[in-house]
Amino acid sequence: MLDVTRKLVELLDLAPIGDDHFQGESEDLGFPAVFGGQVLGQALMAASRTIEDRAAHSLHAYFLRPGHPELPIDYEVQRVRDGGTFSVRRVIARQAGKEILTGSMSFQVEEDGFDHQDTMPYAPGFDTLKSEHTLSLMMKQYIPEHLRDKLTRERPIEIRPVAPVNPLKPEPRPPHKQAWFRAQGDLPDDPVLHRCLLAYSSDFGLLGTSLNPHGVNFMNRGMQVASLDHAIWFHRDFRIDDWLLYDTDSPSASGGRGFNRGNIFNRDGVMVASTAQEALIRRRRDKK
Repeated sequence: MLDVTRKLVELLDLAPIGDDHFQGESEDLGFPAVFGGQVLGQALMAASRTIEDRAAHSLHAYFLRPGHPELPIDYEVQRVRDGGTFSVRRVIARQAGKEILTGSMSFQVEEDGFDHQDTMPYAPGFDTLKSEHTLSLMMKQYIPEHLRDKLTRERPIEIRPVAPVNPLKPEPRPPHKQAWFRAQGDLPDDPVLHRCLLAYSSDFGLLGTSLNPHGVNFMNRGMQVASLDHAIWFHRDFRIDDWLLYDTDSPSASGGRGFNRGNIFNRDGVMVASTAQEALIRRRRDKK
């Protein structure tokens, strides 16, 4: 396991601070606030710490305030219900005493049932694509100096976009994206960890799908972008240290909000998870 991946695993290893209360550290990825995927992954880990013999099958969360990347986050888990086959937990994430995320997670015992899925869409093989890290190094000299180190450092999640966009000169494109991704290095055989890492990774690039048709991104002056909510459904078992295809689309944008959807497949074409997210995509008006 690479050092950067080990640090991410440690970031998700929350410290208990009381009955059903946990605390996690934050990392600075160069964004104006804490990366939303970090809070999602830690919230799911907090809820999972109160569950036995049941796997997470869905997560629904709202981002309430931007988090500070240099402050720890406290997670309160509320045990909503433990039924015969399903358990529900509510999680509240707080930073400096203020709520930054609230969400619900549902867990289910393993059982058999009907089985069908959409066919995996065509995508070029991951071995034919360059990683985001490689692409960022290729344009390092053009990245603003205050962002250069953070945007070009090695990441624990390797992402290989199918049709990469030049972040410094975005152009209008259809509202659809594809990328292969995986955690770098071998991970323990812990399905909870793999689900939490997928929750973490699922926030990368999803918001940007709704920006594609408009030829802008978060680096454009005057743009205010942020995840408003996030949902993920886990359909089947998977390993995040093996390649997964993230296929996303954005069927609508209006009222300063962009709606995004995603399906995640393993390299054998098995659909392992789906996501949905609404995001703030606002162009600030100049004050006169």
